[in-house]
Parts: sequence; structure tokens; C-alpha cells
Amino acid sequence: MSEQFYTDARLYDRLFPGSEQAIDFYAAEADRQGGCVLELGCGTGQKLIPIASEGHPCMGLELSPDMLAEAQRKADERGVEVAWVQGDMRAFDLGRTFDLVFIAANSLLHLHEAKDLVDCFRSVRRHLAPGARLIFDVFNPSVSMLAQADGVRRRRDALSFVDPDRGVVHVDVAETYDAAAQVTRGRWYFSTDSEVDFFVAPLEIRSIFPQELPLLLSLGGLRVVERFGDWSRAPLAADAALQLYICEPD
Repeated sequence: MSEQFYTDARLYDRLFPGSEQAIDFYAAEADRQGGCVLELGCGTGQKLIPIASEGHPCMGLELSPDMLAEAQRKADERGVEVAWVQGDMRAFDLGRTFDLVFIAANSLLHLHEAKDLVDCFRSVRRHLAPGARLIFDVFNPSVSMLAQADGVRRRRDALSFVDPDRGVVHVDVAETYDAAAQVTRGRWYFSTDSEVDFFVAPLEIRSIFPQELPLLLSLGGLRVVERFGDWSRAPLAADAALQLYICEPD
């Protein structure tokens, strides 16, 4: 479905350079929990490498070998030790437990079926040490925005970035929303002024509404301890762009 989107890891990092607020939040939670940290859907290590650099033993699980290769390169460049594992967050057995497991930057939304989400939460539950927590963030769906997904290709000026080899890269996106599946099916187009559509890839992302998540977590053996609407720990409100969950074993 979306695997092709993650085959150019450096392009991904330039498109989504990561939020300093998110990194600070997860790093603070790692400090609070202490012990070992596992990130699922770790990508190129944007959040895990800074946490590991603070002395936390870290492991990152990621499906894409291209993203893992870039994560390893970046960790080596910084002289940071991280255990990188290729695997599926729905079903994994790492043979050990962790004090903090986190799933950042909408990575959970690559799981489209309710069963996949419950399987993921059950796998997490099996890897939690006593007193450990699961923390994750996903976007808060906006019905009005989902309704605007009409399949028309449009320029996303806010996503433009500079590539050191290509110059300014523009991003166009065409999306439709499958309401029955709760999945936005998009096609992303990357172009420069001299090279149109040099990279084109599909991206399919599920929407999970706030009333669904406590039930899905409960089916996975977890319960919600706190939930927030932004990185400053403000309450989750109707207009919040973010859903941020802190969970413990049920």
C-alpha cells in the first residue's frame, strides 16, 4: 500500500523533519520512566536517536529496510548505539520487555483494520515491564477536512522543502477518503522546476476517532491513563489537531 512512500529515506526526512516539541516530549517521558525504550515504526530514528544519546538503552522496530538503513547511518554519524530491528508492529517478539514503548508521528495509522490495531496493542502489552507505559500520538480527524478529499491534485505549499541536490522541491497531493474504511487514500507527487514528478508514491492513512481508541486499547489489554490535545499536555478538545495517549497495562 504505502511501502513505496518510504523507499527514499532522505527525501522523507526533508519532507518531515520532525517536531522539536515531539522529540522533547518523548525524551522527557523516557527520562521519567527510566530504563529501556522501544519505538515502533521508528523510521529514520528522528526521535529515538536523541533519546539514545541521553544514555537510554534503545531499540527501534521498523518495517521499511530503507528507513532502517538511514537510521543506522544517522546513529553511526552521531556515535549513538541503537538496536535496529526490521519487523511488523502488529506481531513481534523481541524476547524482552521495555520500560517505555512509543509510537510517534501517526505511525499507528498505517494499521487500517481494527484487528491490526488490537494485535499491535497486544504485542505491546507483552513487551511492557512492570510499571511501563505505552505512549503514542495520532492526528485528531477533522470531518470537514476529510470531506474535502475529492481526488483533485493540489499543490501543498507548506510541504515544500530544499533538497541539496535538486533545489526547491514542491509537493502535490491528490486524496480521496473512504468513509467505510476510515482510510484516506492519497498519491503524492514530488517535483522541481526542472524535473516534474521525479518521485510519485501512494500513501494510505487511517483515521482513528477519539471514542474508538479507549475500546481498541482495552481489547489489547491496555487502559488510558491520560490523553492530551497537544505537546504542552492541554486537554483533548474538539479542535485539537493531535491525540496524544499515555497508557498502562489493564
